[in-house]
Amino acid sequence: MAGSWLHTFSFLLIFFSSSSQTFMEVLRISPTESNFSWNVLTLDGDNIVAVSSSPVNVPQIKYGCIVEKKTKAAAWSWLDVSSSIYKCSEKVRSLLSSLQFSIMEIPVKDVSDSLTKGASKPFEAIFVSSISKKSDACDPLIVILHGGPHSVSLTSFSKSSAFLSSIGFSLLIVNYRGSLGFGEEALQSLPGKVGQQTHHEKGLPVHQKLQCLVVPWGFLTTHLIGQAPDKFVAAAVRNPVCNLALMVGTTDIPDWCYVEACGSKGKDIFSEAPSADYLTLFHSKSPISHLSKVKTPTLFLLGAQDLRVPVSNGLQYARALREKGGEVKVIVFPNDVHEIGRPQSDFESFLNIGVWFRKKFAEPLCEC
Repeated sequence: MAGSWLHTFSFLLIFFSSSSQTFMEVLRISPTESNFSWNVLTLDGDNIVAVSSSPVNVPQIKYGCIVEKKTKAAAWSWLDVSSSIYKCSEKVRSLLSSLQFSIMEIPVKDVSDSLTKGASKPFEAIFVSSISKKSDACDPLIVILHGGPHSVSLTSFSKSSAFLSSIGFSLLIVNYRGSLGFGEEALQSLPGKVGQQTHHEKGLPVHQKLQCLVVPWGFLTTHLIGQAPDKFVAAAVRNPVCNLALMVGTTDIPDWCYVEACGSKGKDIFSEAPSADYLTLFHSKSPISHLSKVKTPTLFLLGAQDLRVPVSNGLQYARALREKGGEVKVIVFPNDVHEIGRPQSDFESFLNIGVWFRKKFAEPLCEC
């Protein structure tokens, strides 16, 4: 593990006091052999209740306590706690038991003198695949990119990702440079270079015969299908940022448009009335500027009540793509905001993503 150790494991802050000063030390208390994601629920003295999960393991409540206490370190014991909240059927467990995951460290390509030391460190990807596949067989690959774009994908369990894995896809869940958890310098390398930096870093060391792509939102997806038009068999996007020049006048976060297009100085030059020059810059930094090159059949999932990335952004791009002969399907959820987080809508969106990708690979959706 490289950068993501900060957000993958549980830690305990230990304070040591002397007559003159107080020391703080961060200690790892989750099992050292685990790549699982841990979240602390509550603690009381030397007792902790947490939840542990992974991309191929459903959440499990854990009780932790100190079994050997020392001055600056302690040995911890972790026990499973039975809970009906996280129970799942034997069929689901059987499907998950056929999957495995690993964490890949990806070096930054073409490190230049302009990059700081922190920004040139490797980023990471979580790879989920089938255990039973022969070495010469390839599952189609779904590349999953988190939104934000300054967010992060954890090694925690995701029902939507597990569903896509269970119907025959390998997953590459990328924490590209600029994701949280890899340091401030890496984070600050992305504003002003979205679509440029992230596009050049998609040459990941996973070789599959067939590729498709899905993300929670879609800013980077629509950039990639325009800048790498021959690489992806199909794409699916949820409330994608497609045109910053359109978004800046309709979103509830117009300052975000300035930062993503102009870098950190964007917060200082932000205006509710952008000039023609800035509108031109916003368009040039947007996926819609690459639309003429797009060949990838694309599914759009849009929340009609989205104030963050108003539905007009996705609709404009989808209509323009259809006009130039592209294959497009649009599904609008009338009562959903940016997240498309209502349970029924979330279920329907990923069910449609699975059907869309399976259709593009001309394979029937398996029963699960």
